[in-house]
Amino acid sequence: MKKITKINELEAKGFYSLAVSDENNIYISGQLPTDQKTGELLLGSAEEETRLILNNIQDILKQYGCDKNHILKTTVFMSDPSYWEEVNKVYSEFFVDHQPARAAIPVKESPDLGFKIEIEAIASLKKLI
Repeated sequence: MKKITKINELEAKGFYSLAVSDENNIYISGQLPTDQKTGELLLGSAEEETRLILNNIQDILKQYGCDKNHILKTTVFMSDPSYWEEVNKVYSEFFVDHQPARAAIPVKESPDLGFKIEIEAIASLKKLI
């Protein structure tokens, strides 16, 4: 099992890993819109947060020699279902023709952090067809 706990200033803030893998898959913990250079949470529109999170997920995948086309499934947590259109727009730009499975779950906004979007992912270590 390979664990990733930090990439630049993007790191797990508790007792967990950013990602772990077994012989087949990579399991990426829920990612918030965090600036990798400073480690700061960058709150913005749902579109901006989604783009930053997906780029951070891609950088985590690079640590395993993979890219976004290895993603099998994502789970998107949104603090308001009205963000769906913005999230979907960024998804289509990011994934282009690759369409991983996805679940979208509305959650109550975090009162202390204020983020709109959180995304977790499962990816294959093997190239997908």
